[in-house]
Amino acid sequence: MGLRLWLPLLGLPLALVLALAAAAHWWLDRPLPLAAPTVELSIEAGATPRDVAQAWVDAGVQAPPRLLYEWFRWSGQARRIRAGSYEIDAGTSPRLLLEKMVQGAEMLEQVRFIEGWTLRQLRQALSRAPHLKPVTAGWSEAQLMAALGVPGQAGEGRFFPDTYVYSRNVSDLTVLKRAYRTMGQRLDAAWAERAADTPLKSADEALILASIVEKETGQPAERGLVAAVFVNRLRIGMPLQTDPTVIYGLGEAFDGNLRKRDLLADTPYNTYTRGGLPPTPIALPGLASLRSTVRPAPSKALYFVARGDGTSVFSPNLADHNRAVNQYQRGR
Repeated sequence: MGLRLWLPLLGLPLALVLALAAAAHWWLDRPLPLAAPTVELSIEAGATPRDVAQAWVDAGVQAPPRLLYEWFRWSGQARRIRAGSYEIDAGTSPRLLLEKMVQGAEMLEQVRFIEGWTLRQLRQALSRAPHLKPVTAGWSEAQLMAALGVPGQAGEGRFFPDTYVYSRNVSDLTVLKRAYRTMGQRLDAAWAERAADTPLKSADEALILASIVEKETGQPAERGLVAAVFVNRLRIGMPLQTDPTVIYGLGEAFDGNLRKRDLLADTPYNTYTRGGLPPTPIALPGLASLRSTVRPAPSKALYFVARGDGTSVFSPNLADHNRAVNQYQRGR
């Protein structure tokens, strides 16, 4: 059990010390009572041993969190607990639980969600992820969001694009919970840093606009200027007029070629026919897009057009924009 486990017992009668030591040994190798046949938990990087103990109890391990914490601490391995997604079953003892978290890196897999992906693309990536139980594979979007505890919320754009590490054979819902929670944390942090004069009224509006900025940015260095264009348009009540929202609204009807009739076909996502923001995000925005949206580059630009080399020309008025269009799009 180690010296650290015995130190708190010094000064007690020997018989009591022996009894307590025997009870501790017994408990360490007894299966933990669980609220369900299996219990899953995602441990984030930086979580303390005390946080981990409480999180297991919150997830369904029916044991005093203080007892788990003291075991982690007394074992001498608390600092070796690794971030990741874990699953335990009814035969898992406190000793095995700690071993799983310390040695779990040997059996970890990963899945990556890319900036600009739609929810459909994210779920396709989940379906291809190795050693991941497809619990949500047949669920509708509404069922998925209800399982995340947010019934009625649209799922588009609500999962943070990143690489997620998980233990083999956990459910895809466990990974989605981490991605959802991470997006909420990143969005809240960005919103707290918003510019005082932003026309955006809520963090949700920032998420929607950030998804548009993500889809419209060709060069990372121009992201702040792209965000400035849309923020400036919102500020003066000008339609956003952005093609990615139209494409998103067309759904599976989009064949890769955006036509004039598509720009005129009214949908809730057509920002040519409707003012303001679309009703939901259109993709997964990354951290850079979130930050640029709430605090865009200082610019009076209202328009931008692609040069054809990945960069854009930004213009403060329509006359300058038309000249740029003629030069770079029409070759005049």
